[in-house]
Amino acid sequence: MQAIIYRDYGTADVLQLSEVARPTPVDNEVLIKVCVSALNAADWRLMHGKPLLMRLMTGLFKPKKGTPGTDVAGIVEAVGRNVSQFKVGDAIFGDLAGCGAGGLGQYVCAPEHVLVLKPENVDFEQAAAAPMAAVTALQGLRQGQIAAGQNILIYGASGGIGTFAVQLAKHFGATVTAVASASKHDLLRELGADSVLDYAKQDFASNGQRYDLILGVNGYRSIFDYKRSLAAKGRYVMIGGEMRQIFQALIVGKLLSLGSQQQLSNLFAKPNQTDLAKVGSLLANGDIKAVIDRRYPLAEAPAAMRYLEAGHAKGKILINLQASTEQSLEQTV
Repeated sequence: MQAIIYRDYGTADVLQLSEVARPTPVDNEVLIKVCVSALNAADWRLMHGKPLLMRLMTGLFKPKKGTPGTDVAGIVEAVGRNVSQFKVGDAIFGDLAGCGAGGLGQYVCAPEHVLVLKPENVDFEQAAAAPMAAVTALQGLRQGQIAAGQNILIYGASGGIGTFAVQLAKHFGATVTAVASASKHDLLRELGADSVLDYAKQDFASNGQRYDLILGVNGYRSIFDYKRSLAAKGRYVMIGGEMRQIFQALIVGKLLSLGSQQQLSNLFAKPNQTDLAKVGSLLANGDIKAVIDRRYPLAEAPAAMRYLEAGHAKGKILINLQASTEQSLEQTV
């Protein structure tokens, strides 16, 4: 089978399309024929081996597992003897972040507890785009104790997590202010944002507005800016971002929260089957949708990763593995 592999940490130049052996599922695993995979910021961070502390788990000098890709949607090709939730032929989707990734391969094995059935009226692209981003957005809003009628700010609203967060916040009855570059404002309004701010021209931290909940997704702003913009009992939840953001939320956020009704924290999102099933239901009901920016065949995964890393994507970037397979067969013939 074909898969993208990398044997060293680095830029997208380390990614190579290679022929590798098809994996075999163990007792609690299913073998997935991957139809579509979606890229996340976590994928290029793993590729770079950053932050360095992460290498204690992924490999100190070289990656232990060399095929990236956490979000997948596909067909169950085989099942281990203890698998009870799925059968051969089932259409499924899931997040492989906690079990070694591997989604940028035509086949991958995964434990059944990280997967759910794909609703019949949700296509493979929509399903593949949702697991990490939508579940992270859902868990972030939950940690921020979202409630109907709240005023919410989402900083970094146009990426994969942000576009889902806007829709989920509206689903829960909040009033949403979305912060992103001006070129993405029309998209965010279409997704339901009540107001939009251009981060290059409008400073949310100095306009006097106070928010019940702020989600800070990736793009850097000081934790003190977020605190200044919180309501008296407001909550700030940091999602993703650079090491200095993580440090601020872990250390400074805890200190700022002491003795205060404001709470500042970061989210440690985890794959969760129940949350993933909830996302599937929301997709099936039309309450949320994945915003698809670009699609690439497997052979062009390095270009897709470069585009992701540039930080200009609107929503999700997909890798179509079936298109890649067909092209490879045509080239062989």
